Amino acid sequence: MSVVDQIGDVFFGDEENRVCRDIPDEACREQPKNAGLHLISLTATKTADGLLDPKLVLPFLLQSVGAPSAAIGFLVPVREALALLPQILVAHRVRAMARRKWVWSFGTAIEALAIVVMIAALLTLTGASAGWAVVALLAIFALGRSLASVSYKDVLGKTVSKTRRGAVSGAAGSFAAAIVLAYGIALAFGLLPVETPVLLFGLGVAAALFALAAFTFSGLVEEAGANDGARNGWKAMVEDGRTTFADQEFRLFVASRALLTATALAPPYLLLSAGEDGERALGTLGSFVVASALAAILGSYVWGTLSDRSSRKVLILSALAGFLVLAIAALLASLPSTASWWPIAAPFAFFVLMLSYQGVRQGRKIHLTDMARAEDRAIYTAVSNTTIGVVLVAMGTFGFLADVFGPALVLGIFSLFCLAAGGIAARLTEVQE
Repeated sequence: MSVVDQIGDVFFGDEENRVCRDIPDEACREQPKNAGLHLISLTATKTADGLLDPKLVLPFLLQSVGAPSAAIGFLVPVREALALLPQILVAHRVRAMARRKWVWSFGTAIEALAIVVMIAALLTLTGASAGWAVVALLAIFALGRSLASVSYKDVLGKTVSKTRRGAVSGAAGSFAAAIVLAYGIALAFGLLPVETPVLLFGLGVAAALFALAAFTFSGLVEEAGANDGARNGWKAMVEDGRTTFADQEFRLFVASRALLTATALAPPYLLLSAGEDGERALGTLGSFVVASALAAILGSYVWGTLSDRSSRKVLILSALAGFLVLAIAALLASLPSTASWWPIAAPFAFFVLMLSYQGVRQGRKIHLTDMARAEDRAIYTAVSNTTIGVVLVAMGTFGFLADVFGPALVLGIFSLFCLAAGGIAARLTEVQE
């Protein structure tokens, strides 16, 4: 028995007691191997995401090479929007393919290649040239991620049985979070020097992990088929868009989610407010990485549990937390009297902000799932994701505002967005009742 099979047996046990609810017999026999390959691939990509982190690591690196705030402000919108928007254009083509594992591997290989070129850009360019080159390469990275995202659920559904899928993805998330947390602790306590070459080496490791994941995933035993029902996503959205927006609950949900993108977009501006020069920014990186990892570990569990009781209240609480921390951060970052100690306090504010972000993620996923009927869920998701993708691109322009007036103003505006989102979320229905 291979090491991969032994890993998979942790989830499926021996063959005699194995139960396969919704996949072919051949795939059932290969479940231990497939589960092991999924676990390795997902752990690798999730760890690589933490080493890259457009909300945290890339902003620090761009600060260190003197990139403008406008370029830094576009990192998160480009990464998030271009991972969402193309899916609706290619989903029907991917669905028509007999085996979709190759799409995931190809998309992940694009991510690896984009990071390699990104490292070269950061080694050879400075200032605005470096900033906008990284933004362009991150756009290519995001397009690769969109291919991986649009194909993954289909592959998972064909290779791993119900009642085991969450265990595989959950274990991968936990392992990756632990690795990223250890990386942050090493930076925070000086076990790794907080220097640009070290962070670039971390990007190199991320590229290698994406390449490993692409290779590993291609080894899945995926049965051909399950490619009926392919429907052009763009046409479906145009046809059904009017129906979805006629639903008041859906309109309120999309409005609150759009405003709550502030929690995803604010981190780079919070980092900018904590240190305008590159060396000062690099000095605090470890603390921010630790804060982010701890918020991800704690927030996923707490908000996930609360969302099962009331996703509406989770959205309200997340919005209020985002409002408070961003309003306080905007005030402290703008006062000359706090300049000496705000960089020390900023990681604590970052922790609260990332807790708010985790709450938004958990709350919106559960609320949309429980709000929509089974037959409407796919189109509700498509319309919602496409709308948010457009909003993210538009909100990337706040980077230019930060260039002129400073990051504190953008933080203040984002805090008002969160406050408005909380008011809208309060009008949502308790869909869990």
